[in-house]
Amino acid sequence: MRRLALLLLPLLLLLTACAQEEFSGEEDTPWYSQVTTPEEEDSPSHRLSRFALAYHEDQTLDPITCEEGLQFPLASLLYDRLFELDSSFTPQAALCDSWSVSEDGLTWSLHLRENVLFSDGSTLTAADVVASIRRAMDSQRYGERLSGVLSAVAQGADTVRLTLRTPNSALPALLDLPVTKSGTEDALVPVGTGPYLYITDGDKAYLTANSQWWRGSSRPLERIELVNAKDLDTARYLFTAQEIQLLCTDLTGDSATLTGSLDCADAPTTVMQFIGVNTAHPLLSEAAVRRALSAGIDRQEVVDGYLSGHGLGASLPLSPAAGLYPEDLESAYSYTAFYQALRDAGLSAGESQTLRLLVNEESAYKVSIAQYLAEKLSQYDLQVTVETLPWDAFLAALASGDFDLYYGEVKLTADWDISSLVGTGGSLNYGGWSSADTDALLASFRTSEDRQAACDALCAHLSQQMPLIPVCFKSVSVLTHSGTVEGLSPTAANAFYGLERWSVDIAPAEEAAEESAG
Repeated sequence: MRRLALLLLPLLLLLTACAQEEFSGEEDTPWYSQVTTPEEEDSPSHRLSRFALAYHEDQTLDPITCEEGLQFPLASLLYDRLFELDSSFTPQAALCDSWSVSEDGLTWSLHLRENVLFSDGSTLTAADVVASIRRAMDSQRYGERLSGVLSAVAQGADTVRLTLRTPNSALPALLDLPVTKSGTEDALVPVGTGPYLYITDGDKAYLTANSQWWRGSSRPLERIELVNAKDLDTARYLFTAQEIQLLCTDLTGDSATLTGSLDCADAPTTVMQFIGVNTAHPLLSEAAVRRALSAGIDRQEVVDGYLSGHGLGASLPLSPAAGLYPEDLESAYSYTAFYQALRDAGLSAGESQTLRLLVNEESAYKVSIAQYLAEKLSQYDLQVTVETLPWDAFLAALASGDFDLYYGEVKLTADWDISSLVGTGGSLNYGGWSSADTDALLASFRTSEDRQAACDALCAHLSQQMPLIPVCFKSVSVLTHSGTVEGLSPTAANAFYGLERWSVDIAPAEEAAEESAG
């Protein structure tokens, strides 16, 4: 966890066009820039009289369909998942505690944990899980990741049977799906099995510890107050005013700032930023040239300088936080190595070669990254120019192949399948890369029981061919006021992951009442 000192500026929202889930030009609105002072000191400690979170009282808390920003993080306190992804994106058994796979790899039988109760006292059944999976398949949040994988869902007594379109040995990584009680999905707050339950008291609402939670572990708070906020701007104001004590946000990119001494816990995500390559271009058809471009990127400088440190540099298309990441294939930036790579690619002979790098103009900080990369890559014979385009024109240029390079962002799935990006005919393979070796290695990675060996082989191949050039993976941040919460270990999907290990400095009721009266 990092401690931040922040300066107050007006809160601004950067509005960008909305795009498809898997390849997006829309930025989550970042709302402050970090300014750290060497002489920073912690502000005086004040015990909390209560712990509160923001929510929108008129919007659903259904974890499958609710809005990002306010509702979705809160939903993690009300609903458990089939599997939970830890900080290394490794699936951990949750409501599903064991599973078996048919010999052909196409049928998975998920065995549900016994004696799990919903917060209303009813027992979790396979029918509830099947209903939740089917709703997820039709949802905007989960539909795309599941539609190409699952062909059928059925139930047994305490078993859920999934039929796959093609084998996928990493299926549990795609099944971090929240479960609601069947028949309650139309309620503003469906019934769940999570650590807390939602209570209304007149015109107020709060969360209280679920005494029937199957994990049975202690929670740092018996009660969490809920404060209505119509949008993220309102939530940010409430956080600044210390009316709420925790905020989930994206701190990358352009931003406004606020004052205070805050603690920040980052969670790695599967959101990759990268340079797409038109492999049909005469110069870029050479693997040595693509490797030289990759060697010329100081990824740590991009993260520190343009993502405010909230990300992880990566030269391979999976997060360095992933348990599978082959660290031996990673190397630190070196200008000497870049120059040698240019020489190896024949780009130091005095014959100028110009490449055009496209970027979506509606993302100011991505434009800045593209301009920085173009400047750093323009060495010896290589000259890179930047062209900014509106989102629709940017997408049209990619679809028609009217580019040399582009700066893109994609939300990968936690099984790290990049077939859509570099597989022959992939839906996001704008660069036109096609290789029988790549396709074979992608297929092996999807199906192999030895995932690490298959990942190592695929990454070694990609590091030589560089059909696309990864730059970094973004992080999301969980902010609290300094000294109030210890033990945060958020994940991309759950700001409250490991909640039972939290320590919250909150005063007993008697002490809080005396402080309020004083």
